[in-house]
Amino acid sequence: MLNTPSFRKPRILLLSAYDAGSHRRWREQVVHSQPEFEWHVLSLSPRFFRWRIRGNALTWLNEPLLKEAWDLLLVTSMVDLASIRGFHPNLAATPALLYMHENQFAYPASDDQHSSVDPQMVNLYSAIAADAVVFNSEWNQRSFLNGIQKLFRRLPDGIPQGTLERLAGKSCVLPVPIDDHAFINEAEAGRRYPEPGEHLWGNDHQPGLCSSPLRILWAARWEYDKGPDRLLAILQELDRRAVNFQVCILGESFRKIPEALASIREQFSHRLVQFGYASSRTQYYGWLGSADVILSTALHEFQGLAVLEAVAAGCVPIAPEREVYPELFASEYLYPDCGDDIPTEAAYAAALIENQAAGTGPKRLTVPDVQRFSGGALMPEYKALLAKTITGSA
Repeated sequence: MLNTPSFRKPRILLLSAYDAGSHRRWREQVVHSQPEFEWHVLSLSPRFFRWRIRGNALTWLNEPLLKEAWDLLLVTSMVDLASIRGFHPNLAATPALLYMHENQFAYPASDDQHSSVDPQMVNLYSAIAADAVVFNSEWNQRSFLNGIQKLFRRLPDGIPQGTLERLAGKSCVLPVPIDDHAFINEAEAGRRYPEPGEHLWGNDHQPGLCSSPLRILWAARWEYDKGPDRLLAILQELDRRAVNFQVCILGESFRKIPEALASIREQFSHRLVQFGYASSRTQYYGWLGSADVILSTALHEFQGLAVLEAVAAGCVPIAPEREVYPELFASEYLYPDCGDDIPTEAAYAAALIENQAAGTGPKRLTVPDVQRFSGGALMPEYKALLAKTITGSA
């Protein structure tokens, strides 16, 4: 075990500048699973996105913890690491590990966004300032490096040679772990969890082998980049095909609900078994365990953690052939990416779901193995990476 000369635990300061659900869960997992280190955490609430990513170093300017000595800085992708080190010279030589949950080069454009290169520059400067950069998927890493390359081509001059190569050389991929509690055990495999007061199946139920409706789960932030309009189109196509299905819609909502989700609530009220945020992790895992299929319609997905959790709970994934999904699942689980042709894409997705609802036949998919993403599989890798970065061998 790595120890300092005085045999105390190495001290790690974890900075999370936009402590949204997945970021918060990740840091809690890492801290809880690595008791060999002494942890201290600074986090900022997940609101005012542009101010958070550009202003976090200023917000923390007078933070006493940043005046102390640390063995490692572990910071998330929203943290302005270059400014943190500049404002606090005592941290200039402290090893720093940047964890990239996402990158600002790969977000799809939205009419609600203000065009600015600032968020991308924060990501870039932080990556340059870090001793090691960790991505949650190969897609995230690849899109980040490709985005920097495209940015450099747009800039007029002054681009230091070898920057992209150095960033690639100190980068690696280490996913956010799936909570081990999400995985079903052998006794639970093939069993559906009824809600209180609801009896869906007998004890001998095997998904797809009875006349009960196929339960489709959609779990994502209620925003444009998760494709709610595509979800609506798929449900309409399933209705047109007379598929027997139910819908469970989870995810974090905001002040304005996308029109497509409002339409789903109105048009498919007779099929909805859940519409809104789960009140607890226990309830959330219960909904995952109750479903047959996890459907993604995302335009932007850096790891697909919610989909992976649902698969761990026994759902068959149906996902678009874009973003991170081709590296997660075999081609038979993916429907073609048809760009702006939403009806055609919806028809492909609906065909896969219809095959699952049919219950039998060679095209019916089984649940893929995602054990490699479990906490038990990944946390030893986190421990090794933290220790290597502290000693300078990462």
